[in-house]
Amino acid sequence: MKLIIAVALLCMVAVSWGQRASTYTDKWDNINVDEILESERLLKAYVDCLLDRGRCTPDGKALKETLPDALENECSKCTAKQKTGSDKVIRHLVNKRPELWRQLSIKYDPDHIYQDKYKTQIESVKQ
Repeated sequence: MKLIIAVALLCMVAVSWGQRASTYTDKWDNINVDEILESERLLKAYVDCLLDRGRCTPDGKALKETLPDALENECSKCTAKQKTGSDKVIRHLVNKRPELWRQLSIKYDPDHIYQDKYKTQIESVKQ
């Protein structure tokens, strides 16, 4: 799950948009993840997009399309900035927005495959 929103909002981290085969595009690597996490409005918009409850911006749509691959493949195509951003998003959601984390987990990991796969990483971010 270390990636669910890294890979989840991956997290808005723009882990998205696979143009090249080796990594996702770095087009959105300079998105200010802190700004998104600190803004209830922005965070809600990304989560609503990921949960099919609202409209998606182009970067939200790309994240939504990329997230399953990133989860499945341990973010192997993520750039270093995307991995760092993903970690930040996961840490924030797990510790400060557990309800959003739960909702995203239900949608993107209904069988708990990734929670089991990334158990150590998830536990390590809990405060």
